[in-house]
Amino acid sequence: MIGRKKEIEVLQSAFESPRPELLAVIGRRRVGKTYLVRTFFEGKMDFEMVGLKDGTRKQQLRNFAYSLQEFQPDHDPRKAPKDWLEAFFQLKQYLEKKDTKGRKKVVFIDELPWIATAKSDFLIGFSYFWNSYASKHQIVVIICGSATAWMIKKIINNKGSLHNRVTQKITLAPFTLAETEAYLKSLGVSFTRYQILQFYMTMGGIPHYLNQVKRGKSAVQNINDICFDPAGLLRTEFENLYSSLFTHPERYEAIVEALASKWKGLSRSEILSQTDMKDGGGITLILRELEQSGFITSYVPFGKKKQNTLYRLTDNYSLFYLKYINNLAPNQKGNWKTLSQTQSWKSWSGYAFENICLQHIHKIKEALDIRGVHTQEYGFIAKNSEIGEGTQINLLIDRHDNVISLCEMKFYNEEITLSKTEADKLRRRRAIFRNVTQTKKQIFMVLVTTYGLLANKYSSELIDNVVIMDDLF
Repeated sequence: MIGRKKEIEVLQSAFESPRPELLAVIGRRRVGKTYLVRTFFEGKMDFEMVGLKDGTRKQQLRNFAYSLQEFQPDHDPRKAPKDWLEAFFQLKQYLEKKDTKGRKKVVFIDELPWIATAKSDFLIGFSYFWNSYASKHQIVVIICGSATAWMIKKIINNKGSLHNRVTQKITLAPFTLAETEAYLKSLGVSFTRYQILQFYMTMGGIPHYLNQVKRGKSAVQNINDICFDPAGLLRTEFENLYSSLFTHPERYEAIVEALASKWKGLSRSEILSQTDMKDGGGITLILRELEQSGFITSYVPFGKKKQNTLYRLTDNYSLFYLKYINNLAPNQKGNWKTLSQTQSWKSWSGYAFENICLQHIHKIKEALDIRGVHTQEYGFIAKNSEIGEGTQINLLIDRHDNVISLCEMKFYNEEITLSKTEADKLRRRRAIFRNVTQTKKQIFMVLVTTYGLLANKYSSELIDNVVIMDDLF
């Protein structure tokens, strides 16, 4: 298995601990939650059920009966339980009889939010099962769901009969760049790191998406097949992605589309203005759920207060889809070889590279040798005013060693030569930041780029640190 070392340690701990465990596994769709659990518990699974998307209560109960029959051959699947209390009583009876030769019993319920709909009474049956049986026996119960916000609200932060019952939690993140590189190699695909960066811009580190990559084809050919061919997986994944996670997905998509239009992000009021949505609790819930599900990121710009919070779209695939795929007609085949040579791509790829850098801040800090220094990361925005020009810094690292690192992120296909014009722009940016913030800290200028910096008189006077593409892996 590629990566997932910390997650495997949690699973191992839950399986070997002397107490019963209720383990919640959350993470966005296609990130590999089911694969992780099934692979780790291969040969040790005593019951597994996967929820049915849009299944009725009756269909979910029949699904339970069929699932139980797979593990208990003498169970008659035609006698589906009438409700979830009866279903979990049947599961309890089956587990009580099963001899696992001293090891913990393992129960896995996947896509829980699809089962536990508002009127299903599933959580009543499940809480009965956990509180009356599983919590008193050597058993590991794993519950899993792609609707991260639902899992957090209904399970992890449950205020009813499941309050504080979750003993361990795994939040499964997409692969990092290094894990993506290792995963592609495991598929027999060998790309340069520059090409892997291009892949990461289009689909992020989502294992199921990366699994579509075919050896023997270039990065451009693969992106074209996966994203622009009418039969490609990512050509239509956008609608499936949001509809599988959220009720009324059109509201979530509207916010995501609005955020895709402004790289620095939008405030709550700007989101309301662009989407024609009404202010109130509904927008708060949607923003929270989008953030908990890993699609957007909120941040407070340096020197600002919480009411100045901005929201950015940071899901790589959604950003790429809305820029290049969304407006294609259903049967229209895009041409990525042509698109990837346009000025539009060159500009957009710079923003996408910044997004990747923000997702790998820990690697930037390693390259700067400040892993042991307490830091906080911010964006910075100063608007034009009568007393001076404005500027925007997408990443600054405020360090407790009395330094602030201002990061300039550039995506190039070769080493950068800093021109006088570019150097003057960076000097102005640094001067505006110092003037507006009145900081007394030392300011370091950091260049984060692909292949590095060719030294000249401008770079030697201005750039304090250079972080290259390899440092992000």
